Amino acid sequence: MRKRLALVSAVGVAVLAAPAVAVAHPDHELPPSSDFQKVTLDDFPGEPIALAVLPDRRVLHTARSGEVRIHEPATGRNVLAAKIPVYLHDEEGVQGVAIDPDFSRNKWVYVYYSPVLNTPVDDPSTPTVNEGDAPSEGTAADFARFQGHMQLSRFKLAGNTLRLDTEQKILQVATDRGMCCHVGGKIDFDRHGNLYLSTGDDTNPFFSSGFAPLDERANRNPAFDAQRTAANTNDLRGKLLRIKVGPGGGYTIPRGNLFRPGTPKTRPEIYAMGLRNPFRFTLDPESDTVFLADYSPDAQAADPARGPAGQGRWMAIDKPANYGWPYCVAPDLPYVDYDFATGVSGAPFDCAAPVNESPHNTGLRKLPPVEKAEIIYSYGASAAWPELGTGGIGPMGGPAYSFDGRSRSQVKWPREFDGLPLFAEWTRDYVKAFHLDRRHQVTRIDPVLPEIVFDNPMDLEFGPDGALYVLEYGDGYFSENPEAQLARIDYVRGNRTPIPRVSANPGNGQAPLTVSFSSAGTADPDGDALTYAWDFDADGTVDSTAANATHTYTANGNYRPVLKVTDSTGRSASAEVILPVGTLAPQVTFVAPVTGQPFEFGQTVTYQVTVTDDAPVDCARVTVTYILGHDQHGHPLSTSSGCTGSITTFVDAGHAGADNLTAVFVASYTDTGTPPQTGTATVVLTPAT
Repeated sequence: MRKRLALVSAVGVAVLAAPAVAVAHPDHELPPSSDFQKVTLDDFPGEPIALAVLPDRRVLHTARSGEVRIHEPATGRNVLAAKIPVYLHDEEGVQGVAIDPDFSRNKWVYVYYSPVLNTPVDDPSTPTVNEGDAPSEGTAADFARFQGHMQLSRFKLAGNTLRLDTEQKILQVATDRGMCCHVGGKIDFDRHGNLYLSTGDDTNPFFSSGFAPLDERANRNPAFDAQRTAANTNDLRGKLLRIKVGPGGGYTIPRGNLFRPGTPKTRPEIYAMGLRNPFRFTLDPESDTVFLADYSPDAQAADPARGPAGQGRWMAIDKPANYGWPYCVAPDLPYVDYDFATGVSGAPFDCAAPVNESPHNTGLRKLPPVEKAEIIYSYGASAAWPELGTGGIGPMGGPAYSFDGRSRSQVKWPREFDGLPLFAEWTRDYVKAFHLDRRHQVTRIDPVLPEIVFDNPMDLEFGPDGALYVLEYGDGYFSENPEAQLARIDYVRGNRTPIPRVSANPGNGQAPLTVSFSSAGTADPDGDALTYAWDFDADGTVDSTAANATHTYTANGNYRPVLKVTDSTGRSASAEVILPVGTLAPQVTFVAPVTGQPFEFGQTVTYQVTVTDDAPVDCARVTVTYILGHDQHGHPLSTSSGCTGSITTFVDAGHAGADNLTAVFVASYTDTGTPPQTGTATVVLTPAT
């Protein structure tokens, strides 16, 4: 059991209201945190990426490694709906998830993910070479082996099963694999049923000194040049796309995108361009305005020879536009044209009339003028918006709340939040509310529930019950972190949800295994009487109603026994434990490197991993991922296979020597037991100052 409690949702019924006309939202005070309660729904979500709330308040949530889970409020279970096979080098994997606007009738679920394809992977028999890393230099033939794509598809949801055999492939977005970073991946719909998809610039940012990556050298991997994607009118990367999906899975182009269909050297799917990594956005349910946040480059300070310091951006997109990356942050904030071959700086780019002269450009040469974002902020205090604080830059475009006065939900948020778009900061661990005028300009920023923890907020969505659902990543790198969770935040109306605790003894073993379950520590904040319901095998059937119970597992398996607790008002909550019955989880240990050893970026780090298991160990099943840790997040740069190997780090002028930079090595091993078990180990190296 983790340090937090796993709870399910309170009972609530929502009645849908007709859409209202968009109006200005005057400044007003928001209710205090004490009026709200955070209720954990899944304490074991994998490496959490995205969520979507279903009309019946079940919650789809994805893990990057391919798992799609469903939280079921009626029972408190978290059911594995599907395991999508995915390519996992650097940031790729399962990304966005969304449901069809007509989901109640057609049951379509949309997923944006990286299919496996035939991309090269590391060979564990060659510990000194990583065949899964794309070369930084070479020929077009060398780079072609790593060309792949991200896939936007939809699948039918049947009960709690996402049927992978029903896949309709809708859209592919090209990627240059084997090298980090930026895949974007949020999906949403407007009131007319148009689908919006955000895509990252798919560009390596680590050899550009934290400024614009514009490396045009002929022998250099094109993945070092963001002009080929975000500034390319004929490429879908670094964009916000808008399409209309048809009955058979194909799509048409709605009127009003940035380029008319048939315009030479353009893609008509593009609604907004010039984006770096628009990881999260949401559409205003009243006006169809897109509230989108775009991640920042890494330069800590401006350089007259290169351009401005890193700037995060939040924009209210109410018309097609070019937001400037990699040429400009804003109309008055250009980068400098820099020659990576000679190291000589040219003139600042013309943001009123940007021109893409990259040899990697397949689109128009002359681009639309740069549109200004509504919010622009850097690492230090913002003169315009000091409410944003200081620290890393991890902007997340959250949802706007639409208050429904006719809803009888017990957990819906109050009218004070009506129309206010939320903004989450992944690195600063907070959520803010933006007050807007009629032109979608920000007039005021308020903290949202500052006494409630938002631990690396990954995705947020208001459900049909009017509560806010939050997926938190936690502190750590590309794994299921101890703080990771799916939660719901309720507005409290007189009574609070009970708080269950659950423990199991023993916590593992071979079948037949008799386990004693305890609810010790379970409490109700209001002192209400509680009833108990145990589901030992998480099949949806109550197995015991005692406060404490015993169950014998006769077959090996990975179980998630659930305790559901209900108070006298009908509010319920649940907690789970992870209970492996069968082979023990392998113990993974780094022999090398070790925490605290001398380290500088640029050196080759040799690793050695040992695995202890109750079954024969196959070193070919060991993976070691190298991650560049930056602030509280990380960029996975390479994955090797085998118990031994070496990984070459690098010196990047935009990062090296920074006090917030680390080299993270994560080892993982999954055995062949019944059922298979996984063990992991992590080592973090800090460069000497």
